[in-house]
Amino acid sequence: MRCPFCAHTETQVVDTRTSDDGDFVRRRRQCGHCAKRFTTYERPDVSFPSIVKKDGRRVPYARAKLQGSLDLALRKRPVSTEQIDAAIERIEEKLLGSAAREVASSRIGELVMRELKKLDKVAYVRFASVYRSFEDIDEFRALVDEVRR
Repeated sequence: MRCPFCAHTETQVVDTRTSDDGDFVRRRRQCGHCAKRFTTYERPDVSFPSIVKKDGRRVPYARAKLQGSLDLALRKRPVSTEQIDAAIERIEEKLLGSAAREVASSRIGELVMRELKKLDKVAYVRFASVYRSFEDIDEFRALVDEVRR
């Protein structure tokens, strides 16, 4: 493993821990050259389905895009990174569990909204208002009323 600080190739594993759910391994490493420490995560390499966009294009699944969407909706909200990571894991489990080779982007949007609704109602409304691209205030009001119930 290459050190992210000095690019030296000799690093030593100082500590290894498995996540609570066993989905990944966290390793603390120390560089043999500059002695700085850093963390790496190991996950199984699995094949996610391709994402079919509204215009018909097919793109590879990107965890970073999912993370970015959740981060944007949850900006300045009292939700921990552990909760966000767990939500991403649940969404990915559903994608992998479907065993489909392709998934519509709208399906992922619905999964994100379901997770946001559990995590934070304000973030859910933020995401849904952009995702569903409301045409008028009455549609938005109906969403807010739904969340209030």
